Order: sequence, then structure tokens, then C-alpha cells
Amino acid sequence: MSFKKLHPLLKKSLGEHGFETSNPFQKKVLPILKGGADAYIIAPKNSGKTTALIIAIIHKLNAIAYEDSPRAIVVVKNKVDALALKEEFERFIKHTDLRVYALYDEYDIEKQKEEVYFGQDIVIATPARLSKLYFLNGIHLGEIQFFAIEDADYLGRNNAYNHILRLSESLNKCQYVISADEMNSKIQNYRNSFMSNAHIIKAK
Repeated sequence: MSFKKLHPLLKKSLGEHGFETSNPFQKKVLPILKGGADAYIIAPKNSGKTTALIIAIIHKLNAIAYEDSPRAIVVVKNKVDALALKEEFERFIKHTDLRVYALYDEYDIEKQKEEVYFGQDIVIATPARLSKLYFLNGIHLGEIQFFAIEDADYLGRNNAYNHILRLSESLNKCQYVISADEMNSKIQNYRNSFMSNAHIIKAK
């Protein structure tokens, strides 16, 4: 698909970074994500799945800030991945007023509570810190529309799988997306809970 039907401010940023149209894999992914379906996005690195996820989230949020509570959560492995993804989001939201925040373990949790409280639209978070902040009543998840796990191959480590499962039980109905290089047993197990109706989109 082309980017013609995306929000004009998002389309402007895409054009500035040389994205005129989606690649073949994104042509499969974006219509499903834009349609609001839950999905597993299974493809090797450099297939464009992260860019597709960013586009889908910005489009879902209408490229506009709204009130104080986060409306999108993206769970990542660690601080390095959180900061890298935040930087990537910032490339595509620069013409909007959307707010993006990186929430990770190696930072003062009281400061994080305060910074999240003042209003964020998109929160990129490590599993343990998101779980801890939520159970300390430091982040409100009642307005979440989009919950994603980026590069989910790491989920078998450090209790990450269980952190996410517990958080999913606390969310209202929202769109769930999991991206990974390969389908593994951990992410497959989520089909028994919040991913029961998810599409599986694989690169050829």
C-alpha cells in the first residue's frame, strides 16, 4: 500500500526520511494493523517491521496528543532498545505534538512517576519497570489503545513473559501486536490469553 491514506503530518515525516511507499512486507502488515486487528509480525531484522509498527501507532493515535494517560505502550528488552526506539519514534512525530517517553530500569522510579504523570501518549518500556511502576500506581493504563511487544525473542528471560501476562490482565480492550524474528514457544503461548484471535503475518 502507499502512504496516501495516512495522517498528513505522519506522511510529511515519512517523505522527509525517504519513505515514499511501503516495502513488500509492510504492504502485508499495514492494512491489518490499520484495521485494528491483533497480530504477530514475524520477520527477520531489516524487514521494515519496526517502521510498520511506528506508523500504525501514530496513525492509531491520529498524530495528536490527548490528555495525560498513555494510549500506546511498546515493550522492549532493555534501556538501549528503549532509547533507540524512542529516537526512531521522534523522527516520525516531529511535525505532531505527540509525546513519547522511554521507561527503563536504570533510572530513578520516583522521577519516572512524575515524568509520566505530566502526560505521555506513547510509552516505550522494559517489562520489569513497566510492571513495577504500574503496581505502584505510577502509570495509568486505562486509556491504552495499542499494546505492542517489539523484538519479542527475549521473552524467555528475566520473568519478562510473566510481567507482560499480568499487565495484559489489567488492560481494557485494546489492539495487541507482537513482533519477532521468529515465532517461539513463549510468544505462541500468548494465544491462550490476549492473542487468541491474532493474525500471524510472516515474511516469505
